[in-house]
Amino acid sequence: MVDEFLNQDEIDALLSGGDDSGSGGGLSKEDLTVLAEVSGIIAAAAGNVIGMLAGRDVSAEPSEQIDIPQSEMSSRIDGGRVFAYSMALGGLDSAPAQLLTSEKGALALADLMMGGDAKELPAEANDLYLSAAQEGLSQLIGSALTSLSGILGGIRLSGDSSSSALEDVSAWVPFASESGDSRIWVGKIDLNVDGVDPFSLDIVMPVPNALDLAAKIREAAAPKEPEAPPVPPAAQARPQPQSAAAASASAAYSRPQAPPVDVKPVEFAQLGGSEFAGSPGNIDLIVDIPVRITVELGRTRKTIGEVLALGPGSVVELNKMAGEPVDVLVNGKLIARGEVVVIDESFGIRVTEVVSRVERIRSMGV
Repeated sequence: MVDEFLNQDEIDALLSGGDDSGSGGGLSKEDLTVLAEVSGIIAAAAGNVIGMLAGRDVSAEPSEQIDIPQSEMSSRIDGGRVFAYSMALGGLDSAPAQLLTSEKGALALADLMMGGDAKELPAEANDLYLSAAQEGLSQLIGSALTSLSGILGGIRLSGDSSSSALEDVSAWVPFASESGDSRIWVGKIDLNVDGVDPFSLDIVMPVPNALDLAAKIREAAAPKEPEAPPVPPAAQARPQPQSAAAASASAAYSRPQAPPVDVKPVEFAQLGGSEFAGSPGNIDLIVDIPVRITVELGRTRKTIGEVLALGPGSVVELNKMAGEPVDVLVNGKLIARGEVVVIDESFGIRVTEVVSRVERIRSMGV
């Protein structure tokens, strides 16, 4: 007769959706929960860095934390080739780690970095696209490791010995020095860039190193017990018995009443006026100090791709209209505006507007 009742293990498996990740590979559900915070930090860095480089809205969300044999990783890659950014995490005993994306994801990231819209991508990634994708992931990892150091109690992390490669997934595993049965932690991050087909990033790490990372995060997050102050030698002596009256008098003497505190509203100096309150009276002592004067014609913002495309004959449009006054800066601080003139064979500036004396003193940090 078949037992129709379920045991506790079967009930737990049903409640967890049949997913027993971590139960036999070394990473527990608690470990995966801790490592999900690492994926969240990398996702936040991806959203910020890619959004800044591409000038677009980016949504980056961690979607999965699993523990699998590394031989199964190739089946998770969309397409026939994978772009792998490899590094050794300095600060964690040079733990190996990789940031992975499909070839299509690498092409989209590279095209966005070079000022494109990721709409018309080449059939295969060339050296220019691979270099751009590597630079993008390098900046992403740098930002993520800075944030990750914060939850590790200040342990300084770095992506040492970093490199990238485009690999055929047919016979590929993330860590070639390990067997295909070696288990790895995988944190998946879904990326949605405005106007671009979605793609994903995977952060992968061998399970022993992932366990070490999770343990260090727990250790850094654990509350620290305050150290007890040292006991003076006199207090360590055995107390002598005393009478009740003496004990009462001693207790009264050991708790003196605190004197009343005189509390009154704070009074601030009035702001404004034609004179700068912080201006020293002996400013003449520094009038002979040389400073650097810069004339700024205008500014603009360009993507890395647009800057790389500059060449002889290129025209860079600035943010000022023709005929507008130029800015005169002293040590990088605005003090005046003027118009460009020609004196003999040299350029010069005719000052047309000067900021107030108070503002000039403030701008020079006096």
